[in-house]
Amino acid sequence: MSLTIYGIAASRAVRPLWAATELGLAYDHVPLRYQEGATRSAEFRALNPNGHIPVLVDERPEGKVVLWESMACTLYLARYHGKPDGVGISPATPEEDAQALRWSFWTVTELEKDALTVLMHRRVMPEAQRKSDLAAAAERRLNVPLAVLEAELRTQHGRGRDWLAGTRFTVADLCVASVLAWAMPARALLAAHPLSAQWLVRCLARPAQQAMRELARQYGVEDYQKNSC
Repeated sequence: MSLTIYGIAASRAVRPLWAATELGLAYDHVPLRYQEGATRSAEFRALNPNGHIPVLVDERPEGKVVLWESMACTLYLARYHGKPDGVGISPATPEEDAQALRWSFWTVTELEKDALTVLMHRRVMPEAQRKSDLAAAAERRLNVPLAVLEAELRTQHGRGRDWLAGTRFTVADLCVASVLAWAMPARALLAAHPLSAQWLVRCLARPAQQAMRELARQYGVEDYQKNSC
């Protein structure tokens, strides 16, 4: 049985890479980059016809599983390669599983587009190409989903919980934090949502995430917008 993750850490591939590291999994990492054309090759498109990273290949006794879409890859790893023991990042109860599912889908639909706009136009793009008006509009829109996240964290705190799915960091936190981190250049926005900001700092301080940051430094960040999903 072997596991392979295609994609660089400076892309949405960071999500399954982070999850695999949290789970302590042995895996092969194939750091494909957009500029090299590897994701447009016939060989890669046989894995993902969309030509995007990440792709997860799980060689199992019953046959090979090929998966794409970063959140799907991440949730798959937690479900099929983690232990539902109430200790690691894998959901241990139906409630925790529901939290992981709803918050990962919520992140993609409500948070990701505007968080990416903030990242690109506040930090990543060459200064001459940045459009501060686009970033500012995205930050205003992000007030709505961040109010939802803030309310959820407040509710959890009232129940004696520090994380989205309970008393420990789980894949639910990982999925949301992997996207909200893109909005970190919007300091005023995060300051207006202190519980979310504090929670994000704790997520990003985890050793597995720090390992991903180091891995990402080896590559550029252009794949965030061009070639990942």
